[in-house]
Amino acid sequence: MKNICLAFMLICGTLFLSAQNISNEITQRVIANISKNSQIPKDLVTKGVNQTAALWTAEDGTPEQFVQFCTDNFCKNTTEKQQLFNRLCQNFESILGHNNRVIIDLSLPIHVTGYQQLPIDELFAAYNGLAHLNNDMFANKIAFIITLNFPHFTLAEKTQNAAKWNNNEWGYARLGDMFTSRIPAEIEQAITAATTAADNYISNYNIHMGEVVNREGQRLWTKNIKLISHWGLRDELKAAYADANHGLEKQQLIYTIMNRIISQSIPKEAINGSEYPWKPSSNKFVLPNGIEMIYGSEKNVRYQYLLNNFKAIQASDAYYPGNSTYLTRRFDDDLEISLPEVEKLFTTFLSCPEVATVADLISKKLGRKLEPFDIWYNGFKNRSSISEYDLDRITQKKYPTKEAFAEDLPNILQKLGFTKEKAEFICSHVTVDASVGAGHAWEALMRSDNARLRTRIGEKGMDYKGYNIGIHEFGHNVEQTFSLHNVPNYFLAGVPNTAFTEALAFTFQQRDLQLLGISAVDTISRYYDILDNFWSCYEIMGVALLDIHVWQWMYAHPDATADELKEAVIAMAKEIWNLYYAPVFKIKDQTILAIYSHMIDSPLYLPAYPIGYLISFQLENYFQNKNLGTEVERIFSQGKLIPQYWLQKAVGGKLNTTNFSRAAADAAQKVKAFEKAEKKNKKG
Repeated sequence: MKNICLAFMLICGTLFLSAQNISNEITQRVIANISKNSQIPKDLVTKGVNQTAALWTAEDGTPEQFVQFCTDNFCKNTTEKQQLFNRLCQNFESILGHNNRVIIDLSLPIHVTGYQQLPIDELFAAYNGLAHLNNDMFANKIAFIITLNFPHFTLAEKTQNAAKWNNNEWGYARLGDMFTSRIPAEIEQAITAATTAADNYISNYNIHMGEVVNREGQRLWTKNIKLISHWGLRDELKAAYADANHGLEKQQLIYTIMNRIISQSIPKEAINGSEYPWKPSSNKFVLPNGIEMIYGSEKNVRYQYLLNNFKAIQASDAYYPGNSTYLTRRFDDDLEISLPEVEKLFTTFLSCPEVATVADLISKKLGRKLEPFDIWYNGFKNRSSISEYDLDRITQKKYPTKEAFAEDLPNILQKLGFTKEKAEFICSHVTVDASVGAGHAWEALMRSDNARLRTRIGEKGMDYKGYNIGIHEFGHNVEQTFSLHNVPNYFLAGVPNTAFTEALAFTFQQRDLQLLGISAVDTISRYYDILDNFWSCYEIMGVALLDIHVWQWMYAHPDATADELKEAVIAMAKEIWNLYYAPVFKIKDQTILAIYSHMIDSPLYLPAYPIGYLISFQLENYFQNKNLGTEVERIFSQGKLIPQYWLQKAVGGKLNTTNFSRAAADAAQKVKAFEKAEKKNKKG
C-alpha cells in the first residue's frame, strides 16, 4: 500500500519565493565578511548566503538587518555546525513526531474500525497542525538559520557528491531540503483537505457482491462479501483463478463492474450496498416482481475528487522557484529519479519481447486466449491451486483478532531469518489496527512512537486478503523501524523514496504462504516468483504510466471539467493499452488501467510501485543464499540517500530493467520444462 505521512511530505521542500529583496552587492559583502571569520569552506558560505537571500523578503527585515543576521548566525567552525545540527535533529524529531501522532489520532475514526463515524470526523482528519510550521519557521528565523548553514543541494549535486559525503554531510544535505520555497498555510491546508476527502471517498467505496447477479439472475457470491474498489475487486478476481466451476464467470462480472466504475456508469445504489440485486451486464436492478429497473449513475464523482486534488496542489506551484510543477517535483525532489528517466525505464520494460513470452506461457496454463483482466493473473503463485475459501479458513482460525495477528508478528520475523531479539525489538515499535479501508502502513516520525500496521479484520477473523495485505504492510513497518532507529542521524531517517519501502513490502508479501507453512521449498519456486513479479510489474507499470499522463494532461488543461477529465483518462487508458498491451492480449481499446484507486486519493503515488518491483527484483536477487534478516537490517539502515547510490551500496548495482527481463525469459524456459516433465510423470 503506502506511507501516509502527507503532513511530513508537505513540510519538506515547501514555501513561497518572493521577489528578491537582497542585492547581489550585499550578498557578496556578506560572503566576504563571513569567510574572514569562519573555517567553513567558501563555496558553502556562498551557497548558504545566496539561498538565504533568495528567500528573504521585506517583511523579514532590511538589507542591513539581513547582513547582521547572517553575520551573527553563520557557524564559525565545524564544531559549532555539528552542535547546531544535533540540536535541530532533536527539536525537529519532537515537532514532526508529536504532530504526526496528532494526525494519526485525529484520523482514527475514518481509518480504524470500532468508531461511530460522525460528520465532524472528516474535518478533524483534514486538520494539519503543521500547516503553519513553514511560516512560523521563517517568521522566527529558524528556517533562515537552516538555509544559511545547511544549504540545499540539487539532485545533480547530490549525485556528484554521493560517495564523498560522510553520514553527517548527508544529514546536512537532507536538512537543506527542508526550506527551499515558501507556501501560504491556507494552501497547505487546502491540499490536506482535498486529499483527505478523496481518501475518505475511496476508503468507503465498497461493492456488496452478494447483491451482484449474472445475466440469468444467479448469485455467485454469498451475502456477506463486500469488496472495496479497487483492491478487493482485484484480489477477488485473482482468487477466482482457483475456482474451477465459476472462476471465469466471476472474473468477467468483476471486470464489468470495474469498467462501470471507470466510465462512471455504475449506479449510485450499487455502491456500499443495494436494496435489490444488481445485474452489471445490463446495469439494471432486479425488483421482487422480476422487473428490471435502471437507477441514476454516480456521474463523475470519481474524477471530481481527482480534479480537486490537482487544483489544490497546482495552487502551490506559483510558490516554488523555477516554474516547477508538482509533476516535476514528484520525480526530481520526492522520487529523486527524473521523469524522463522513469518514463524511459517504463516504456523499455513494457516493450520488451519477454512480455510476450510470459503471456504465451500464461495462455497455455489457462488453456484459453488471454482476457484483459489476465493482467492480474496469479497462477505463478502456489496459492493458485488453493481455494480462497480454504485460505480464508486457515487465516481466520490463526488470526481471529488483531491481537492474535500482533502476537504472531515476532514469530513471522523469526521465520524470515530475524533473531528473536531483533524480532521483539521491531514488534515493540509496531501497533496493529483493524482498518476501515483496504489497509496501509503509517510510519512514526519519532523514536518514542510506533509505526501503524492496518489491514481488514472481519467479524470471523482475518481472511486471506486481509492477511496478504497485512504481511505487505508489515514489510513497510520493518523498513520504517530500521530507517528511523538505526540511521546515523534524524535527517537521514527513511528511504530514498516510496518505491524502496514498497520493495521490502513486496519481499515480505511474496512469502505470505511460506509463513503459513503452505509453500514448498524447492528449486523451481524461485522461478515462479520471478514470473509472478515480472507479470505484476508489467501490469502496474502501465497503470503508473497512465497516472503520469493524466497529470501531464491536467497541467495542459488546467480549466478542464470533471467530465472532460473522465473522457481524457479513458482515452489515455485506451492509448496506453493499445501501445503496450493490445499486441500481447490481441484486443484493443480497453480502459482497465484506469481502475486503480491510488490515482484518485494518492497524487502520483503509482509510479513508486513499478520502481518498487524493479528494486524488489534486485534485492531479491541479492538476498539469494543470504540471511534475510541480517541483510534487511543492513540495507534499510543506510538512511535516505539518493536512490541510485542507495542501491549501489545495498546490492552493488543501479536501477535497470534488463536483468529483470532476462531473468523472466530464463524463468519461463525453466517453468515450461518443469511443467512438461510433471505432465509426463503424471501420464507415466
